[in-house]
Amino acid sequence: MPNKLSLTLFSLLLLFFLTDSRFITDRSSSVLVSDGVHHDFRGSSVLRLNPFLGSEACEQTYGFMPCTTTALGNLFLLLVYGYLMFLAATYLSSGSELLLEILGPGIIGGLFLPVLGALPDAMLILVSGLSGSTETAQSQVSVGMGLLAGSTVMLLTVIWGTCAVVGKCDLHGSLAVDGKDTRGFSLTGSGVSVDIWTSYAARIMAISIIPFVVVQLPQAVHSTSGRHLAVLIALIISCCLLISYCLYQVFQPWIQSRRLAYAKHKHVISGVLKNLNKQALEKLTTDQGTPDKEVIERLFKTIDLDEDNYLSNSELRALVVGIRLEEINLDEDDAVEKVMKDFDTSGDALIDFDEFFNAIAKWLLEVKSSNIPSLDHFHEQTRREHDLLGNQSDEIVEGVQNPKWTTFKAVLLLLLGTVIAAVFADPLVDAVDNFSNATSIPSFFISFIALPIATNSSEAVSAIIFASRKKVRSASLTFSELYGAVTMNNVLCLSVFLALVYIRGLTWDFSSEVLIIVVVCILTGAFASFRTAFPLWTSLVAFALYPFSLALVYVLDYVFGWS
Repeated sequence: MPNKLSLTLFSLLLLFFLTDSRFITDRSSSVLVSDGVHHDFRGSSVLRLNPFLGSEACEQTYGFMPCTTTALGNLFLLLVYGYLMFLAATYLSSGSELLLEILGPGIIGGLFLPVLGALPDAMLILVSGLSGSTETAQSQVSVGMGLLAGSTVMLLTVIWGTCAVVGKCDLHGSLAVDGKDTRGFSLTGSGVSVDIWTSYAARIMAISIIPFVVVQLPQAVHSTSGRHLAVLIALIISCCLLISYCLYQVFQPWIQSRRLAYAKHKHVISGVLKNLNKQALEKLTTDQGTPDKEVIERLFKTIDLDEDNYLSNSELRALVVGIRLEEINLDEDDAVEKVMKDFDTSGDALIDFDEFFNAIAKWLLEVKSSNIPSLDHFHEQTRREHDLLGNQSDEIVEGVQNPKWTTFKAVLLLLLGTVIAAVFADPLVDAVDNFSNATSIPSFFISFIALPIATNSSEAVSAIIFASRKKVRSASLTFSELYGAVTMNNVLCLSVFLALVYIRGLTWDFSSEVLIIVVVCILTGAFASFRTAFPLWTSLVAFALYPFSLALVYVLDYVFGWS
């Protein structure tokens, strides 16, 4: 619900456009305006316009929203409209989280939440090129491109680096120790680590820049004839990537749970092989690397306590003794069940020697193909693989106490956020354009710096707070959300932008802006795709990319004349 500050600002906004005034002076001037009631006025019979106001009239959005041509007036409007867009983003985020608690992942978590998260940006991009004549749209569309580039760069630089700093823990090898932060600001000994799914999210983000590359190809080869066609092709690719990404998000929880179950299974079996190797007091394989049938048969007879030539559930427990099952959130019964399922190919809940030998031989072959020197190393490797996939034990959510009220509240927040974003997106774009005219600052730089703060601040704050928990799991979710937000910018927001350019026949002239998006996404995506540990020095690189991006656009546009 709106807090006191939002109500106060909104009231000021209402007073601002409901009141009107003129500056009265008795000085002579060549610019005079009669008010029609000068006979009743003691003093000068004319009104003179305030010399501190702009000389040109402004156009009111919707015919009644406040407008001004002065720098301070437009700065005020930027703050008010920006705060309202921040409220819209906050309401959409809060409503999405409530809806996720009720309905869970899948369609809601995979499809609606990413779209709702990008909705404020998409609204601003849409209105930047939708209203007015083609010439006006061509002028204002740079606001949309500034927002698109600014959101991407801010998320992958300032927010990424901040999350790395507040979430840092002591690094041991390629893994951060949960909750342990004793090395201070060591650039190499302190940092964050994430699971493998976060690396996948970074790869998807890197792939999402393909439409930017496609739309830029005609300008790269200095061709003017194929620019409109390139926009259409890039729009089609962007829409296909958007659909593919949403489908991946829908099915990703199922894929993740399957992968995690297999990792647990593999870790249990590797522990069984390790125990068997110790019990045999000799290698389970021959000098040629093949399974030693005689050694495995002696092991089978040792485990078969009742000598009935079958291994039962109770006898299999000897195989899982000593395996640290708590590391993968399994108890002994679960482990025995996994071993039985893997070994018992006949399905009779008993394992004969042939089933036992074939299962052992299969896993020994996998160890050999992994080029791992020993079973101890293989067991340790399977534990690391499980850790990289992440621990889902903390994802269990308690049931919602009042689902009807929670659903109503979620829908209300979503509607309120959507309405605010839809109503105030156009006035905010006009305020950016007017502020640019009043200060002679290019609208791209205003929208690049200011608008992402309004539309992404709630997401940024929640990401930073979540990262401060100093756990691998929280860091993984934080960075995955950042990569996901950038991906939605690169597919959903870009699709809206390309559709505007194509339908309205606008000129695509954003080479420097596209370049910084591609550079930042490629650098971050390539770096995060193939590693899961990020020492503290990586945050310094991320922070440096933000001013570098601004400087690069300025040099390319105003020194080399790319724009």
